[in-house]
Formats: sequence, structure tokens, C-alpha cells
Amino acid sequence: MSLRTAIAIGCSAGGLIALERLLPGLDPQLPVPVVVCCHTGSPDVSLLVELLQLHSPLPVVEARERSPIDPGVVHVAPTGYHLLVESNAHFSLSVDAKVAYARPSIDVLFETAAAAWHDGLVAVLMTGANSDGANGLKAVRDAGGYAVIQDPATAEVDVMPLAGLEVAGADVLLPLDAIAAELNRLCMP
Repeated sequence: MSLRTAIAIGCSAGGLIALERLLPGLDPQLPVPVVVCCHTGSPDVSLLVELLQLHSPLPVVEARERSPIDPGVVHVAPTGYHLLVESNAHFSLSVDAKVAYARPSIDVLFETAAAAWHDGLVAVLMTGANSDGANGLKAVRDAGGYAVIQDPATAEVDVMPLAGLEVAGADVLLPLDAIAAELNRLCMP
């Protein structure tokens, strides 16, 4: 098995708690970027960044227009913008229409990440109250990427993981507390 080169994580309702449980399990030497799209409903993503930093062994930053996608860093999608992964290892932001009632949209992140990283991408779809991320997860799998879905039985809200299973399926279905170990296994040399 070849090592994966990037991780994208999508979540919505219950996502903050899920991320606070997942991030501490990541290896502090993780050599890949982690890109997070979490629907928070907050007008400012800086509080989310601060809260996640309290639980993460990796630095947590807000992704910005043209900012580089650094390995070993958790990049968080800003409020009110779609976060796109560009093939030149930078982010771009868009104020295009909402997708699945959301901006930032997990579908947009997953689709652009799949186009940039192909089979190097691991995409994780977790707890949430709508179907955002399901179509993006299908794009990830179609590009040869690896799809991890949180077991709906362990999700605070199971709509998002169930939609992901229905639309895309999963390479692995895991309880929340087992996801970080799987990411380490897939990405650590």
C-alpha cells in the first residue's frame, strides 16, 4: 500500500465535538496536510480554530486565499466561503452559491481535493444533519482516493454519514474513536 498524501475531513452538526475527539489521536509528526470543512453556523471561524488548537497536536490555521497547503498543519475552511484545493498546492476561496445549503461546502472541498490529490487523498465524512459531502465523497472514490465514514451509530447526527454510505460507499466504516488511528496508518511512513 502506498502512503496517502493528504486528508480532508467534513462534518456538520456535532462536528466540533467529533473533531475535538479525533484530532488528539493524530500523530504529531503527521507528514500530510489536514483540511477541515465544518459547518458551524458561526460568523467567524477564528473561534473554531482556537478551540481545535486546544485539542490538536498539529498547528491549526484558517485557510486563506492563495495560502499554501502545508503538510503537518490542520487547515480550516473559513466561514462563508467555499474552500477549493488548487493543483499548485494552494487554496482558493469562492463565494459561489451554497451547495447542499452550505458555504463552505464539504462537496466542494472533497471534489477539488480529489481533482488535485487523486489517489493520494483520504476523505473523512463524519456527523452532520444534511447530505453535504456525499457527492464529494463519490468524487474522491472515483479519483482513486480512500473514503472513511464515521459509523452512523457513533455520530451525534447520522444523516451525513448515512448519505455518504448511500451515495458513495466507504472503503472503511469506523467508530469515531478509531478514525485517527486509521489516518495515521494510511499516512505515516
